[in-house]
Amino acid sequence: MKEMIYADALALAICEALDADPTVTLINASYGGLTPQRACYNVIRERFADRIVDSPIAELGFCGIAVGAAMTGLRPIVGISTGAFSFEAWPQIINEAAVACYGSAGQVTAPVVFHMLTGIRGAGAVQHSHATQAMFCNAPGLQVVMPSSPADARGLMLTCALHSKNPTVFIDHQRLQATKGMVAEKITPIPLGVAEVKRAGKDVTLVAVGIMVSRALEAAEILAKEGISVEVVDPRTLVPLDKETILASVAKTGRAVVTDESQLTCGVAAELAAVIVEEGFHSLKAPIRRVGIPNVPVPCHQDEEDFITPTTDKLVEAVRAVCGKTVN
Repeated sequence: MKEMIYADALALAICEALDADPTVTLINASYGGLTPQRACYNVIRERFADRIVDSPIAELGFCGIAVGAAMTGLRPIVGISTGAFSFEAWPQIINEAAVACYGSAGQVTAPVVFHMLTGIRGAGAVQHSHATQAMFCNAPGLQVVMPSSPADARGLMLTCALHSKNPTVFIDHQRLQATKGMVAEKITPIPLGVAEVKRAGKDVTLVAVGIMVSRALEAAEILAKEGISVEVVDPRTLVPLDKETILASVAKTGRAVVTDESQLTCGVAAELAAVIVEEGFHSLKAPIRRVGIPNVPVPCHQDEEDFITPTTDKLVEAVRAVCGKTVN
């Protein structure tokens, strides 16, 4: 095992995919965006410059080219950078890649990976702070991947880049790039649709996605000192979703808090809550609590941004509420 930051682990996975399969090709290589860790991805360009196609700022065009290339046998990984830029390519991602297999009765597949950076990043303001995950989950035919750790980023990218026949939206939170974690020297691809229990507990299940996993683990540490045992479950992929692991955890604890850094209205947390209510209502001892972003655009001002961010403190409050405990 070796400690790595998220950016290094993802860069390693992309290099491993390029090494393993000559059909893997890159359209852009800005996987770190403008984060301080963007230099971690320089190794990709140093080793595989001939496999990278740099494009103008024309998301509709280069995502369309990627979809066409995938349909004809290549395995493109597209660096869209900021998640909101994917809106410019909506027709290609949603109306072409997502429906290719179904629309052709399985004769055509589009194994393309659309990588993007999302989330409240600090002064990203209304046009650069979108949480795109719920929107893509609502498009049948797309796989939606949201790792929370360096090891998961590496394993899931290898799965999507080398083994999947379906188009994948690979979502990284901007603030995960510097996250540290242990990564195996030799790692196998992580199957899609397999959640991981990041921390075992017995009193309440906290289902957390992406950046919220680290905040959930911090909340669990705080609550343990109050005698509340929190089980943290990370779905890792939203489509496909591992319902069985989530429901098994809720059956054990009897209580649930669900969280994602996206808007509450029709968001990921809403879907997770719906799954638990529809398929695990008999296990619940208390109503579910959701923790997410209010249904407002993300502001630029620091205080306002902090006010809407789903923080560790808000998770602690939600868990206390479902457990019937308050702290003055």
